[in-house]
Amino acid sequence: MSGDCPKQYLPLLGKPLIWHALQVLGAIPAIERVFVVLAPDDTRWDGFDWSELGSRLTVLRCGGASRAASVANGLKAMADAALADDWVLVHDAARACLTTAHVEKLLATVADDPVGGLLAVPVADTLKRAQDDRVTATMPREGLWQAQTPQMFRYALLVDALEYATAVTDEASAIEALGLSPRLVEADATNLKVTYPLDLQLAEWILQNRKR
Repeated sequence: MSGDCPKQYLPLLGKPLIWHALQVLGAIPAIERVFVVLAPDDTRWDGFDWSELGSRLTVLRCGGASRAASVANGLKAMADAALADDWVLVHDAARACLTTAHVEKLLATVADDPVGGLLAVPVADTLKRAQDDRVTATMPREGLWQAQTPQMFRYALLVDALEYATAVTDEASAIEALGLSPRLVEADATNLKVTYPLDLQLAEWILQNRKR
């Protein structure tokens, strides 16, 4: 994002970016607890008022050097609050445009699945493989999906998967490394991940227009 402020704390409609996703997750009755995994040296969290998000919110200061490490550390830190078969949803703080409908669709679709699943959208664009800014191949997009979050798996299974596959970029990849096939639950492009400065403007537009 080319700035000094960590992405999750960038202002979005008067609130930190992460607040918007936490507000959605905390308002869903089926979700009993919401854990926020922070870096141990995070000094910005305490500079905001999170009280309106309710008592189900718990901060875990055990973040690691990667997403996989942070999730694995968070799962271990919440061990006393989770049973082996409990469902756990992992969500990117940068996906501020999550809606209740997104989460409820995931919960309803995956609730009886033996593996678990994730929100995703089918790839719509033509994909190019490149080297040194030159196209080397055009990749068929049939059957390709763009992974989103939340990603939803049983607690014990996810702990085992992340211990087995430590270098993955999402939880579904860790589950796949065990030879299992997570279920894809179609979402939409509004559940975007804020990665570049323009994405923050898009997120603001999405949130403002939902209220109309």
